[in-house]
Amino acid sequence: MRTLTLPSGDAVEMLGELPDGIPLAAWDGSDPAPAAIADTEFWVPPYLPGALDKFAAMPGLRVVQLLTAGFEPWLPVIPDGVVLCNGRGVHGSSTAELALTGILALLRRLPEVVEQQAEHRWAPLETYELAGRRALVVGAGDIGRRVADRLRAFEVEVTLVGHTARDGVHGASELADLLPRHSIVVLATPLTANTWGLVDAAFLGALPDGALVINISRGGVVDTDALLAELTSRRLRAFLDVTDPEPLPSDHPLWTAPGVLITPHIGGGTLGWERRAYQLVGDQVRRYARGEQLINVVRAR
Repeated sequence: MRTLTLPSGDAVEMLGELPDGIPLAAWDGSDPAPAAIADTEFWVPPYLPGALDKFAAMPGLRVVQLLTAGFEPWLPVIPDGVVLCNGRGVHGSSTAELALTGILALLRRLPEVVEQQAEHRWAPLETYELAGRRALVVGAGDIGRRVADRLRAFEVEVTLVGHTARDGVHGASELADLLPRHSIVVLATPLTANTWGLVDAAFLGALPDGALVINISRGGVVDTDALLAELTSRRLRAFLDVTDPEPLPSDHPLWTAPGVLITPHIGGGTLGWERRAYQLVGDQVRRYARGEQLINVVRAR
């Protein structure tokens, strides 16, 4: 195997023991690229997708291993003959925890309680219980399944939806029938041609009054104007870890819409994520060096 290139030399100690003789290089994607990068066979780009145009510096590249679960921006630019793997499993637990946090915060009206605390005002509120509710989780991959597991622990009846139906998972074609029967919808699907704008006016309009929309996937899955209309009417509430556009401009009306709680795309950004991510990288490098099948492959050669 030729050179393994990492975003930082500090990541090496998190990889675990590697086979002997693998040259290592560090490159954060900035210009100019070090000369050694030309020998890169296995590349781990930086966490943020700012190196999408750097393939010309690595003519011998064979594998790109991402640190993120999201891989959509890479698909149009990945060269022929290069395998693309994502970081599935690295951020699942923390992202699922954030989804549950958002649901509980909305049901127990924590944003309003925080405002009261800032005003030094004691004013008990009528809040809502999570137990006994029905939740629709759109996206049946690692993150969606982890969300489902956590919701079930809170006595929630969960319905999983994937692109196609399979054992324990409903197909996307069933959404129109499922939406009216669920008071919580969690979006945990990748952003693809099929899911861009999936949550439009018709999708939102099919939800019952008072339903919660939880987006931990990608902002483009939701039609922002359609969601704004539902929030402004106070018919639905939402927790958004991602938005469209993103970052959300300071003057965007989503900031001040009623019934919305927004976090700045922090689902996977907990302390310790790097160690989990580079453990995956180390495992993948060892598989590759042994000639074994890689996991998390989202685009083969």
